[in-house]
Amino acid sequence: MRIALFVTCVNDTLYPGTGRAVVRLLERLGHEVVFPEDQTCCGQMHYNSGYRRDAQRLAVRFVRTFEDADAVVAPSGSCAAMIRDNYPRLGEDGSRLQRATAELGPRVYDLSELLVDVLGVTDVGAYFPHTVTYHPTCHGLRMLRLGERPYRLLRNVRGLTLVDLPGSAECCGFGGTFAVKNPDVSAAMGSDKARNAASTGAEVLCAVDNSCLMHIGGTLSRERAGMRVVHLAEILASTEREPALA
Repeated sequence: MRIALFVTCVNDTLYPGTGRAVVRLLERLGHEVVFPEDQTCCGQMHYNSGYRRDAQRLAVRFVRTFEDADAVVAPSGSCAAMIRDNYPRLGEDGSRLQRATAELGPRVYDLSELLVDVLGVTDVGAYFPHTVTYHPTCHGLRMLRLGERPYRLLRNVRGLTLVDLPGSAECCGFGGTFAVKNPDVSAAMGSDKARNAASTGAEVLCAVDNSCLMHIGGTLSRERAGMRVVHLAEILASTEREPALA
């Protein structure tokens, strides 16, 4: 299958290893991955901050960039949710933008959706000999409704021990611009999440959004919890020959 990678701003700027992990994983499974160079921001920050026209322009650019793709994978639950759930709201009823986003949206997937629902695989041949707990993230849990997909993938990773995260459905407090506008509340929520993660005794906290992992990971680091944060893609791309963690 020919799959287009939408790497997203956060990954491109701060976590390029996640994008490389997606490519490595999908190519290992026998698929072709392309990277449209005209891609840019999905417009989520603009949309959430009330800059609707800026978000519209970015939505138009996204559609033009990815409209010919058989499937688009986004290693970010929040960006995938923005495209699928909010893009159709940006155009007037019956407008070209609304029709185009409604047509493209169903072909945009979070990595776990692509693997389980489209490619029909839950065992990707990964090896990750660590104890892991999974944070579902708000967009993955409530908007994409990823459900058991990430858990099924993690349970099939050789060497991995998966432990439950207390209060897993609770928000970590990042919320994009929410963390900037409400820093005290955001920090308190992050501390709650970090405390719950550390209580599991796991070595690694995993999620489908690096923005959430950045927020929680910062708290864990300041509290010297000794726990790493790793994107799901990097765990699934990990093998004995090319491990995700040294």
